[in-house]
Amino acid sequence: MGVDQNGSILVASGVRKIYRTGAEEVEALRGIDLAVGRGQFLAVMGPSGSGKTTLLNCLTGLDDIDDGTVLVDGSDIHAMNDGARTEHRARHMGFIFQSFNLIPVLTAAENTELPLLLVGLKPSEARRRAQEMLDRVGLGHRYNHRPAELSGGEQQRVAVARALVNEPMIVWADEPTGNLDSEMAGAVLDLLHEVNASGQTVVIVTHDADIGATAQRLVRVQDGHIVADGTPDEVLDGGRRRRR
Repeated sequence: MGVDQNGSILVASGVRKIYRTGAEEVEALRGIDLAVGRGQFLAVMGPSGSGKTTLLNCLTGLDDIDDGTVLVDGSDIHAMNDGARTEHRARHMGFIFQSFNLIPVLTAAENTELPLLLVGLKPSEARRRAQEMLDRVGLGHRYNHRPAELSGGEQQRVAVARALVNEPMIVWADEPTGNLDSEMAGAVLDLLHEVNASGQTVVIVTHDADIGATAQRLVRVQDGHIVADGTPDEVLDGGRRRRR
């Protein structure tokens, strides 16, 4: 089935991903069709091993695909060479990972300013914007601390600041509150909704139904297929009915 491209910032058609280990093949994505509207807050849910993180990696170009196309703002990211794809991500996407992915030898400010330096912003302006974003996530007192000197929650807030600092078209978040206490998790979620309200598209992968319920749209992935797509009430109520 095709997908409607009108008003979409991302359009995936027939996306397949196969992992190969020796003679064994595992089809992780089985012909995914998905359109994400510009300015939408989309949550992707599914059980462990369902393919939801693989889907995120393939939609962003972090992983190659075996079949299909992924258009981001009209550009086919899997038709690009590695360098062009990396630059496209740096300019147009922000990433928040549960594992933080901070560079250990860099301070919080240096980690946060990296996306800006990669696209050629002057170092002084990059530092100013990085410090402003760290202020927004409550880390104004931690500019010069390296990751090892920060708590897990503080490291995740640095990762959030880094993802948002270049005001990307799309913010991708893979279990972004998984290492946070409930208060800080709520603050990070509020910040994601705040940037979404300013017009940025947010795609969040989560196992937490409470987080999924805050999205505008919820997609459920299972066994490499999209098995439900609708409002959180529609998708979550459908899941509850099936479990009865």
